[in-house]
Amino acid sequence: MARRQDGWTAEEDLLLAEITLRHIREGSTQLAAFEEVARRIGRTAAACGFRWNSHLRKKYQVAIQLAKSQRKRDMSGNGPKKTVQPAEEIGLSDVIRYLQGLHEKMVFHQNLEKEYEVLKECYETLKKEHETLKREYQQLMEEMRELKEATEDVQKLGEIMKRARELHLLEEPYNGAVTFVMESNGNLERMKT
Repeated sequence: MARRQDGWTAEEDLLLAEITLRHIREGSTQLAAFEEVARRIGRTAAACGFRWNSHLRKKYQVAIQLAKSQRKRDMSGNGPKKTVQPAEEIGLSDVIRYLQGLHEKMVFHQNLEKEYEVLKECYETLKKEHETLKREYQQLMEEMRELKEATEDVQKLGEIMKRARELHLLEEPYNGAVTFVMESNGNLERMKT
């Protein structure tokens, strides 16, 4: 039977779960359940087994335990009498399909592990780059603070020069008779002689 490449529907998942749980309850094998589902939905038994083991088994843990408990009760005679159907014979092709399903699952997990390692390496590289950029940013902020302080000093010096020009201090020759006093605000004030 041709293998389908499309995704699983909710109905197919439900059918797979119901049939697998019935087989567990009746003392049959999961492989027989996968074969039955495969015939009904047009998929391989290996695909059914892979779907059950990789996606559905975790969701049905409680139901699996209940089915196993019911099987034990039925087998021990404590529950209602029920004829247990013998499990279908398992052929070599069944085993091969089942092993192929397990192999697909193993390859899938190996690929996930490789992808995880690549992503982990990318994360470490980005973390180092982030730290480097953070240090560079802090250094630039310090340089900007120093530049701002220097700019403020130049502006203050410019104001002093402007005031000196207004007082004609720079235009008159110095004859030694001019005296300056520093005001409390840091400005130079010409003393009148």
